[in-house]
Amino acid sequence: MIKPLLTAIALMVPISAIAAPVAYALEAAKSQVGFVFMLNNTATKGSMPIKASNIVIDLQALQRSSVDVTVDVRRARTGLFFATEALKGASVLNAKEFGTIRFVSTGIRLSQSGQLSGGAKINGNLTMRGVTRPVTLDANLFRQRGTDASDLSRLSFRITGTVSRSAFGATGYSNLVSDAIRLDIVARVSS
Repeated sequence: MIKPLLTAIALMVPISAIAAPVAYALEAAKSQVGFVFMLNNTATKGSMPIKASNIVIDLQALQRSSVDVTVDVRRARTGLFFATEALKGASVLNAKEFGTIRFVSTGIRLSQSGQLSGGAKINGNLTMRGVTRPVTLDANLFRQRGTDASDLSRLSFRITGTVSRSAFGATGYSNLVSDAIRLDIVARVSS
């Protein structure tokens, strides 16, 4: 009886009394920067580990939230050894010279519902191979499975979008690999 009562009281507190910009730490072991590319007309998956992140979420005004994430190109993986080595090679990502890819948000536009769980567009600058270009990604924010409705200390993101690798100078193997790279990022964070 006490737990439902406390939950009801927590839900009645105005969000302005409990919401403020909060820095969230990435749960790296539960997060994945995934991507899909067409290799000789076959969808091929890969992933890169996150090297650093700075995620601030303002639950009172989600559009004021920000994301700054850096991934480790040198530890990129695909399901195929030769594809992984080609991906990290000089004509594609050039991991030897450019060991990271970085995304820094510049703005968040919420769906008509006004809630990030209803979908949002995240505008930002993506830097790859030393080239920075604006990109727009789709995002959703959720409470982590198994958490209480009032517990916003552990959240999950799903971020998707498509980027052109040639726009960043990653033009190698264009006769075998598509230009469009589909991103599928799952990030879990805690405050």
